[in-house]
Amino acid sequence: MTSSVSQLHPDHACLIVHGKDSPGIIAAVSAMITRIGGNIVQFDQYSDDPRGGAYFQRVVFHRPGFAGQRPAIETEIGDTLAPFDLEWSLTDQSVPKRMAILSSKQDHCLLDLLWRNRRGELPITVPMVVSNHATSADDVRSFGVPFFHVPSTPGPDKSASEAKILELLKGNVDFVVLARYMQILSPEFLAELAVPVINIHHSFLPAFIGAEPYRKAKERGVKLIGATSHYVTGDLDEGPIIEQDTIRVTHADTTAELVRRGADVERQVLSRAVRWHAEDRVIRHGNHTIVF
Repeated sequence: MTSSVSQLHPDHACLIVHGKDSPGIIAAVSAMITRIGGNIVQFDQYSDDPRGGAYFQRVVFHRPGFAGQRPAIETEIGDTLAPFDLEWSLTDQSVPKRMAILSSKQDHCLLDLLWRNRRGELPITVPMVVSNHATSADDVRSFGVPFFHVPSTPGPDKSASEAKILELLKGNVDFVVLARYMQILSPEFLAELAVPVINIHHSFLPAFIGAEPYRKAKERGVKLIGATSHYVTGDLDEGPIIEQDTIRVTHADTTAELVRRGADVERQVLSRAVRWHAEDRVIRHGNHTIVF
């Protein structure tokens, strides 16, 4: 299991608040953090309509001895926010999130995440990689990460292989990343897993669905290629988007060059989405996100 200690912050907590906007929320939260002996180090907020629209807030504060005082601090937060009828969550920024990776044959996103984590760029641990192919087993284990090979069940019914994956994941991870995992996860699997799942794909969808999207893009003479990272829902590739990016290409770029440059964009977009999620910067609201 690898850990990126450099991205962790002892005695720091992150408070996420969201609900209906109303006057006094910022003042109440700020005063509460002062009362508990905390010091605000980051503060972001957004309202889509100050006249009672949706409100979102992310506050990172330093409080010496936070872990030992957490129950009392949570009580104080609950009492403070109760009059505003707001939802909230509190995370310890010194504790890395446990991120499992699901992968297939394409390993560019998988190995990039493991490399970035080893360099200390991501505030996570990686308890396991699960793949329906064994081709990347040695590379994954070279990072000190356990590798599990779970072949995909032939045919449309993937319940048997999904059951094996659930045995590995349930209770052992805080979120899952599909690093070019070329299998569709069933709504039943997602419901039973009950943790966020982040996916990455090229941004040609739905114009170039199916196999060989870069070849199809080359044939159409595209001038932009890109990637999208989003949360996985029961609706295929329709989940809330976390991050996107594009690069320009020309008629002179071969299909192989599009594939290479597309892989670069996928790595960058996925790593940013993972880091933002791990730092509690992403708030889901309906079918879109607020990213602080």
